[in-house]
Amino acid sequence: MHKVVVDPQGLEAWLSTGSSLTELEFELYGEQTVPFGCKAGACGTCVIKVEDGVANLGVKADEERNFLETLGYRGAEFRLACQCRLNGDVKIRPMSL
Repeated sequence: MHKVVVDPQGLEAWLSTGSSLTELEFELYGEQTVPFGCKAGACGTCVIKVEDGVANLGVKADEERNFLETLGYRGAEFRLACQCRLNGDVKIRPMSL
């Protein structure tokens, strides 16, 4: 199990290896966490900044990188949460909060 911290609230959840960050909706039900829209990497609702553990969210595909750059988010620390697969502890901050 890996620890996911969601700032600015400091909310914590534990998810298994390979989990999608979309599972935060269930693990932290009722809390204001990462908003998800399409869950397919096409809407940009779930943009996050990875504050710690960027390597623990899998490889960023070219499509994700290009879409994020179109939205104005350049750099390895920006991800679409719906496209991430957890491989270790991370600390994230939703860009929409």
